[in-house]
Amino acid sequence: MTDPEQKRPFRQPRNAAGRFLNLDGSGPASLGRVLRWAALDRLAGRRRVSPRRAAVPRREPDRAGLLVPPPRGAAARVLWLGHASFLVEIDGVSLLIDPALRETIAGGRIRRNVAPGLLIRDLPRIDATLLSHAHYDHLDVPTLEEIRGPMVTGLGVKRYLRNAGQTVRELGWWESTLVGTVRVSFVPAQHWSRRGLLDANAALWGGFVIEGQSACLYHAGDTGLFDGFREIGRRFPAIHLALLPIGAYDPPWFMEPQHMNPEQAVRAFLDLGARAMVGMHWGTFKLTDEPLDEPPSRLAAERERLGLAAERVRVLAVGEAVEAGGAFASWDRLAAAPEGS
Repeated sequence: MTDPEQKRPFRQPRNAAGRFLNLDGSGPASLGRVLRWAALDRLAGRRRVSPRRAAVPRREPDRAGLLVPPPRGAAARVLWLGHASFLVEIDGVSLLIDPALRETIAGGRIRRNVAPGLLIRDLPRIDATLLSHAHYDHLDVPTLEEIRGPMVTGLGVKRYLRNAGQTVRELGWWESTLVGTVRVSFVPAQHWSRRGLLDANAALWGGFVIEGQSACLYHAGDTGLFDGFREIGRRFPAIHLALLPIGAYDPPWFMEPQHMNPEQAVRAFLDLGARAMVGMHWGTFKLTDEPLDEPPSRLAAERERLGLAAERVRVLAVGEAVEAGGAFASWDRLAAAPEGS
């Protein structure tokens, strides 16, 4: 990884204690709000109850076809591994984003609902792993210790990766680095960070813009709806494909500042000015109160309400890949039939 010249110096928002803040000055949810959702509302029966398991489509990918990334100038290949995890192959480079590929996360406390699109042993050579932030469903240290290799992430995240990577490149918002000839930029998100009791917002969160010769891709990380989508779209006016979270939104009073529902994800897509979007961050881990399989149906209803073409607003099966690049994102599937069909 190399560091291209930074064109826009940016003063990273922090509070008086040096902890990171969102663009609007907000920080993490108060401990009182967390306790209300996690304990008090549960005891009082105010939380929505939904099953911890659901049927989520999965396809078996073409493992042999994924071993060699498309060359420079060819369309980028994007494969959903589940939750926020993606394999991106572009300009001869293979990138992993937020890989959580084991059976459980968070020290075994949360079990996955659907098998990952690829097992760790089936991954191609990875040139760099991009980590949006330090929450357990996005930064799974045991997965990273098996993959190893160079990593790109936000400021302050390196402390969690001491035994997981060869090199860790930390970026602030709007900063970039190169992986081969591919430019990777770290961009703002509306979220927060914590892995323990005393490290709230000590590490930065964000999304990634990946720019190759023939495609520009955006992965939002974990985020609520915020004005930053318009600024990202202004600075990167040719995004072919936006990977946007559509799950972990219920109850809204607690989740909305840091997560989007499907309707908000479509608004973010329009604010970005991207040509197409794929919904992610649903179906894999039961993190909040909505049913695991609800987000896609709400996304489809919102797309139809707004009259958007079906090829512009999509969800994928776990293990399904699409190609993006050129004048429009092409939805060529690189997967076999769904399992069990």
